[in-house]
Parts: sequence; structure tokens; C-alpha cells
Amino acid sequence: MSLKDWLKNGWLVEHKTSPQEVRNLLGVADRDLDDCRAAGLSADWKMNIAYNAALQATTAALAACGFRASRDSHHYRIIQSLAFTLEMEAKLIAKFDKFRKKRNIGGYEQAGLVSEQEAEEMISLAEQLREATELWLQSNHPELL
Repeated sequence: MSLKDWLKNGWLVEHKTSPQEVRNLLGVADRDLDDCRAAGLSADWKMNIAYNAALQATTAALAACGFRASRDSHHYRIIQSLAFTLEMEAKLIAKFDKFRKKRNIGGYEQAGLVSEQEAEEMISLAEQLREATELWLQSNHPELL
């Protein structure tokens, strides 16, 4: 399977990105990484904000490859694309997807599901993905930085 196969399946659409779009996505990730450390936030919100930071960095990598996720299973596809873009290990992708599922429940159905430890794990994951995206862009798409 490849991103081109995903395109054929309708899971992705072709997308021409720009340096400005990539900077904007990484800027949102940076803002969210700062904001998730604000005093007084619940663990739910910390995780939510860090999740968004990770998602925006991952979206920048997918855009650099010439794609964006289709509407169906949008976040799921972006997360799973890490196998093809940043060539992340399945364990990391599974962890990110676990947080996606927890975010969906915590964001829409039930408060207080996220522990401080889980929030910190998501923050750490977001920082890792933000840094990995920057390094990957420098090596593979320096024209977008």
C-alpha cells in the first residue's frame, strides 16, 4: 500500500501545498504546544490541544507529499499516513490513534477520561512529531520551509 493507492481508494485527494501553508500548519502546531502547557487546564484539554499540535504537524508532512485527507475518516487517515510520510513505526502510529479515539470520547461524550499522565504522553508525542516533521521537511522538501 502507498499514498498513491490511498488516492485511488479515495482516502486522499491531490493537493499542491506552498511554503506559506506549511509554515501556517507548523505555526499552529507550535502555538498549540505552547498552549497545552498553560496553567489551570484540565488533563482533557491538555491532551486535546497537544493532539491538535501533532495533527497539524502530520498534516504538513502529508501536504508536502502532495496530498490531503478526504473528509471520511479525516484524522484517522492523517495519522495513518505517518507510515508513508515520516516513516514512523507502527507502535507510534497506534499510540497516536489511541489518543484520537480517547479525544473523540472525551470531546463529545464524557469529561474526565484523560489522566495527567496521558496528557503528558500526548504532549511528548506531539513534540516528537513536530520535531520529526521539521527534520523530514529539511531533508525531503527544503523548498517548503
